[in-house]
Amino acid sequence: QVQLVESGGGLVQAGGSLRLTCAASGRTISSYAMAWFRQAPRKEREFVAVISRSGGTTTYADSVKGRFTISRDNIKNIVYLEMSSLNAEDTAVYYCAAGNPPWALATKPNLYDYRGQGTQVTVSS
Repeated sequence: QVQLVESGGGLVQAGGSLRLTCAASGRTISSYAMAWFRQAPRKEREFVAVISRSGGTTTYADSVKGRFTISRDNIKNIVYLEMSSLNAEDTAVYYCAAGNPPWALATKPNLYDYRGQGTQVTVSS
């Protein structure tokens, strides 16, 4: 079992930055691809970014490409999501997830084995 706890969310002005952290316990995350998803009110959960087990490969949603960066520290068992140039459309609960879906399907949240409770990000305009 892997327990995931997100932190770092909060209220930020448009154009600002935040760094989200996903701390894992129970098992090493080095065995898993790690992803971030988000869910805004009245919307489906959507893919944000995913990073391979080694950290050598990443994929981003078009809506965040160039603004967000996913990284991982397998020694510390932590995954990060650096977010910049935030706008109101980024307001959502952000979740991290661990699993090994086929890379072509890594954007599908239901293919991950573990997920955290989420952290709220609110961007004021």
